[in-house]
Formats: sequence, structure tokens, C-alpha cells
Amino acid sequence: MSQDTPFPTSAAVRHPAGRNADPLIEVDGLNLWYGDKHALIDVDFDVYPNEVIAFIGPSGCGKTTALKSLNRMHDGTRGVRIEGRITMDGRDIHDRLVDPPLHRRRFGWVAQKPNPFTSTIFENVAYGARIHGLTRSRADLTEHVETCLRRAHLWDEVKDDLHRKSGTDLSGGQQQRLCIARALGTMPDILLMDEPTGSIDPVATARVEDLMLDLKADHSIVVVTHSMMQARRVADRVAYFHLGRLLELGPTETVFTNAAKPEARSFIEGRFG
Repeated sequence: MSQDTPFPTSAAVRHPAGRNADPLIEVDGLNLWYGDKHALIDVDFDVYPNEVIAFIGPSGCGKTTALKSLNRMHDGTRGVRIEGRITMDGRDIHDRLVDPPLHRRRFGWVAQKPNPFTSTIFENVAYGARIHGLTRSRADLTEHVETCLRRAHLWDEVKDDLHRKSGTDLSGGQQQRLCIARALGTMPDILLMDEPTGSIDPVATARVEDLMLDLKADHSIVVVTHSMMQARRVADRVAYFHLGRLLELGPTETVFTNAAKPEARSFIEGRFG
């Protein structure tokens, strides 16, 4: 941990209450620049197995930048410079021996706006398993697609149209659940969700939130959200970002009812942001 970290650094804060597992990811002293812009400043946090951790804070405060740092989505972006250390299972993710595509395979990515492929529903979900060689036969692939769609709570709605309809033929909420099924297709350890309900209706939002709670039984989930109600409903822990710094990190109810930092209290209470 950085000695200059702006929030308490006890194990009780960094570690989800009641959990004894080692972290999957440890982020220590993370700094990131876009050219001259210092976008992340001395950021420290961990991601634990089977938890939902929500990144909250005003627009432009570093939430999505931090999210993309975990699966090396900044690689190749012109002008980006990163300092600090991110480890996964104890290994520096930027070590020269780490293969970036293999590292990214351990993550599923879900964007704010549903972005299904124009191919069939089946091919949307089969894509990741096919390119990574995760199944041995057509029968295995078919079973894998069904499993992913069931886990995304979508199977019963699309099972008769797998090879007839395009992913873009579905409703907005169905498209987002299809994208979640596609993200599950590579059998990831962690799901990264960047405002996954930001462009869908309240009913579809409730389904995605229920899905997140179900999926954490087998995955860690890091979600960026602008909805304080959503963060409170789904997250085990909340990380509050402000002007590139992580100012507050702790159990959700603790942060929402007794945040230590005045900026976090003001944001949660809707007084700015």
C-alpha cells in the first residue's frame, strides 16, 4: 500500500467483511497518465473472489480508467503511461512474461451500451469459446452456449431462435443479457461492467442486477455505476473516486451511512456530481 493513500488501510477496509480468501487482484500505488493528464493518482484496492465491488463517483473521476487497467485495455493507447503495481494471483500483470490476450481471457467485459454482433444469437455466445479453443466438439460448444445463456437468464427467451435471429434483433435488455452471456463464454474469473444498465429500461435493469447477484457465486464483479441505488442493492463494497483519487473504500452500508470523507458523503447525498 502507498503511504500516501487517502483512506484507512486496515485489512477490515480493503477486505470484504466476513471473507477470508486471498485477493484475486491487488492494486498498489496505481498512477496513470493520458499524456499530461494525471488520470489516476496513487490508487490502491483489491478485488476478492465472489464479491461485487462498485466504483462510484462524479463523471471523469477515473472509474472507467481504473476498470480498464485491470485487464490491460490501455495497452497500445497512445500517450498512456502507467506506474504502480497490479498483481493477479500474486503475479504482476505487466510482467513481460504475461501474455496480454491470455490475461484478458480471464475477464469478461460488459459495456454501457449493448453491443451484440450482427451474427446469430448462437454465434454471439460461441465466439469466445471458439477463438480460444475452449470446447472440443460441436456438441460441447452447443452445450456451452446453452449454459452461458441460462446463466444470463436468457435461454428460455431465445432457445427457439438461436440460429434464426441476430443478436441485434433482440430488445435492449435482452441484448445486454446476451452480451453478458458472451462475456461468460471465455469462462472468466472476473466480470468488468462499465455502467451495464446505463442505457436500458428499469425492468431490464432489475434483471441485470439480479443476474449480477447470481453470478457472483462463481465470479468476482467490478461494476462502474452512476446509480447510488444500484450500488447499494448489488455491491458488497463501494469504492468512491474523486478527481483521480480513490478517496473511500469499504463495505457498502458503511460507506453509504457513515462515509469518512466529506466528498463521498456529499456525492452519495446528491449534493454534487
